[in-house]
Amino acid sequence: MKRPFVLGLTGSIGMGKSAVAEMFAARGVPVFDADAAVHQLQGPGGALLAAIERAFPGTTGAGGVDRAALGAAVFGDRDALARLEVIVHPAVAVMREEFLAAHAAAPLVVFDIPLLYEKGGGQGLDAVAVVSAPADTQRERVLARPGMTPERFAQILALQVPDAAKRARADYVIDTGTSLAETETQVAALIERLVAG
Repeated sequence: MKRPFVLGLTGSIGMGKSAVAEMFAARGVPVFDADAAVHQLQGPGGALLAAIERAFPGTTGAGGVDRAALGAAVFGDRDALARLEVIVHPAVAVMREEFLAAHAAAPLVVFDIPLLYEKGGGQGLDAVAVVSAPADTQRERVLARPGMTPERFAQILALQVPDAAKRARADYVIDTGTSLAETETQVAALIERLVAG
């Protein structure tokens, strides 16, 4: 049975990955958003709340995971982060498989995986597209976010595989250091190429 071509979409913070994922979706390509899956699993009534509360007491409540409390519990602590990932990643993988099954007739699906290279989430992908922009553009975008500081940005970057390494490992690079229209043209061309097979 023919299955969809599975494209992994990734990119460092501030590179425009969310905007590119929306461009794929706007062109009718089913997009699985790993971050949204995590939010669902950790939101009110989420399937992972009990396990997270057991591992990190006091980090959940009626509204789901208290992201600030959980963040404080794991940020900068590799062992704590690893314990959280053991809870979260298998559940996200199940959701990803269910998504793929639901869209089995589509010629192309996109898995939007922010930390694809950092966390080894590349299983089952046919190719990877990295969203990239010049470092100064990235910095400007990230520092415009509410509550972001140069120090926090530096901490986040230190945890991510460098953009140049991501580009080198990618099958395709989508440049977002251009106009939105030019980025959309790149996305359209990539869809055409992958669907044509």
